[in-house]
Amino acid sequence: MNLLKNKFFSFAALAAPALFSSCIEKASQQQRPNIVIILADDMGFSDLGSYGGEVETPNIDRLAKNGLRYRQFYNGARSCPTRAALLTGLYPHQAGMGWMTAVDLQRPAYQGYLNNKCVTIAEALKEAGYATYLSGKWHLSLDRNNDGSNKENWPLQRGFDLFYGILGGAANFFTTQYYYGNERGRAPDDESFYFTHALNDSAAAFISRHEFDKKPFFLYLSHIAPHWPLHALQEDIDKYVDRYWAGWDKLREERFERQKNIGLFGKDIEMSSRDKEVEEWESLTREQKHEFVMRMAIYAAQIDAMDQGIGRVIAALEEKGQLDNTMIVFLSDNGACAEHISGQRRVVDGKADTWESYRIQWANLSSTPYREYKHYKHEGGIATPFIVHYPNGICKTLNNSWISDYGHIIDLMPTCLDLAKAKYPKTYKGNAILPMEGVSLVPNFSGKKLNRTQPLFGEHQGSLFVRDGKWKLVCKTEHNQPFDEANISLYDMDNDPTELTDLSEKYPELRKQMYKTWLQWAERVDALPLDTRDYGRRQRESR
Repeated sequence: MNLLKNKFFSFAALAAPALFSSCIEKASQQQRPNIVIILADDMGFSDLGSYGGEVETPNIDRLAKNGLRYRQFYNGARSCPTRAALLTGLYPHQAGMGWMTAVDLQRPAYQGYLNNKCVTIAEALKEAGYATYLSGKWHLSLDRNNDGSNKENWPLQRGFDLFYGILGGAANFFTTQYYYGNERGRAPDDESFYFTHALNDSAAAFISRHEFDKKPFFLYLSHIAPHWPLHALQEDIDKYVDRYWAGWDKLREERFERQKNIGLFGKDIEMSSRDKEVEEWESLTREQKHEFVMRMAIYAAQIDAMDQGIGRVIAALEEKGQLDNTMIVFLSDNGACAEHISGQRRVVDGKADTWESYRIQWANLSSTPYREYKHYKHEGGIATPFIVHYPNGICKTLNNSWISDYGHIIDLMPTCLDLAKAKYPKTYKGNAILPMEGVSLVPNFSGKKLNRTQPLFGEHQGSLFVRDGKWKLVCKTEHNQPFDEANISLYDMDNDPTELTDLSEKYPELRKQMYKTWLQWAERVDALPLDTRDYGRRQRESR
């Protein structure tokens, strides 16, 4: 390999092997760490300051500066599939979540709730003596059961000791109906209440009250921010209004330039073109610009508020003297959301009686430099910022460096078990458990490569991908359209991470073989036959 020509080469790889050896020896002697997984909802790849964005995220950026960042890390392209894979170490279909919680499609892989062939990280770590906490969004039980008629797959029934949050996929940030444990409650009638702050404060309270002399803890902080509706506090919105008058065209260029300057992309990598459905910013009237400015300002404010609260979570760990012995992971559940959502009072001001999204125009900015969005398997749909902060376990010479190994949410279960010195069960509560699919990320913490021997796979609503080394096979299936093999593309991700040059014609046999490999995987996880009916139709048919 020519290191100087490798687009993802990290100079940290040149550090002395003796330093890495000492890091490995030190990590092996550490006590079992606390584990915190922070999941953002519908946040794009480039929104964080540490990934090139202009949104103010000093607390998350602090984690990145004193930890590791991954250039290529994959989620499940949608809320439910990501959460299922992240928590179980299995592909979503294997856990029963091939689609969403809106309906049981009467197929095991698409039943819409976690099955009994999987265990959650909480269940596995609880068996190993960890306390387990969840603050935030669950979205892994059937929607029709979230009224309390069937609690079998609620958080407390899937391994969590304490739970504060919502069971479904979205909520009003000001008038939330939430759950504490298995009991339902409602946000106080108080203008100062904001659900993002409540979730972070709940997480900080779990930490503050935890008895560290008895056991370590696992905390899953699963935010609903910055998922629609666009709801934010006025003081946070005001910080961003002026900033977004620059428009998405200029801001995309600025983000990409910062991404290259911080080493996320090589200088010769090209950015994808503006989405064909997105108009040029300067073609808008002043009134149109103002409405779009407000959409993005509110979205940015949602991320800002999330970051503020993450600062309080970090402070809670510091106050307990536990920050160094805690692995904190930050990521997003899918790529930027291009969904067109509008309802109730259709004014974009971030108030409780509105229900708006920021639209494809700004999602195209959030995906910088990629193309496509949530739902799809191109990088814009599945690439997430991924940050790991763990002072006692990551070699200090690697702080603020980029990891070029590609990772996947199925890797979080084996990573957590590795650090916790816990076993993955073959059976649980009398049920046979499927083997894990991912690999531990721990080797990266000391500068080593991952021990990945199998390709990565994915499918959602007929869109699919395979990642095998530098090669990626990907196919986009439009909503409510049949799958078409002719739409499959092939990319060299080392030299073309933004997926601009389809190499299918140049390497037809490779394309054929990788698709065959995907079909074998799809057969194994029960993803066939593909069902590409749209969201609305599936919900209507379930009633």
